[in-house]
Amino acid sequence: MSKYTLILGDLIAIAILTVIGFASHGETDVSYLPRMAATFVPLAAGWFALAAALGLFEAERVHNARQLWRPALAAFFATQFAVILRGLWLNSAVVPLFGMILGATSALGMTIWRGIAVWLGRKKA
Repeated sequence: MSKYTLILGDLIAIAILTVIGFASHGETDVSYLPRMAATFVPLAAGWFALAAALGLFEAERVHNARQLWRPALAAFFATQFAVILRGLWLNSAVVPLFGMILGATSALGMTIWRGIAVWLGRKKA
């Protein structure tokens, strides 16, 4: 799987996680797009900074199921960074519970997506 496919998949996974989070609160109409962006953009920025640092675009880690702890760890900590940036962007309080829930769901979501990427990589080989 190419690096660009992984990047696109990561962005789609973050977008899906963001939409699911807002949908769980009944906030899915167009008027919520700026608030969705205030979650999506910092989360994507944090994810790509940590993903690169943890080698999540290197072939030996991308195609190894034993390395799936890396996307979970990166997603959880990227989310904590994103929650702080989001609070600054919206000039609102940073709620620790929000950070923990978003961190856990992001870790799960990215692990599922990267698990699919491992599986697709094995089918291709």
